[in-house]
Amino acid sequence: MALPDVIGLLGVAAYISAYALLQLEKLGSSDTRYLVLNGLGSGLILVSLFYSFNLPSFITQALWLVFTVVGVVRARGKARAGG
Repeated sequence: MALPDVIGLLGVAAYISAYALLQLEKLGSSDTRYLVLNGLGSGLILVSLFYSFNLPSFITQALWLVFTVVGVVRARGKARAGG
């Protein structure tokens, strides 16, 4: 297995872990750990896509990463506001 495939699979593992922990109610959707797992997942998959490009996957991962960054910013804002 090539290194880009391993990197992509680690990204998938991060996604699946985040989703499972959310569904098992171990993490909330604005929990920093959940957001980090999502960001890590999309980032690692984006890295793997540079080696084996697929436009639909690239668009999906890029938008997922953007939305995750928005979630991180919002969660930080709420934490600073005390709510």
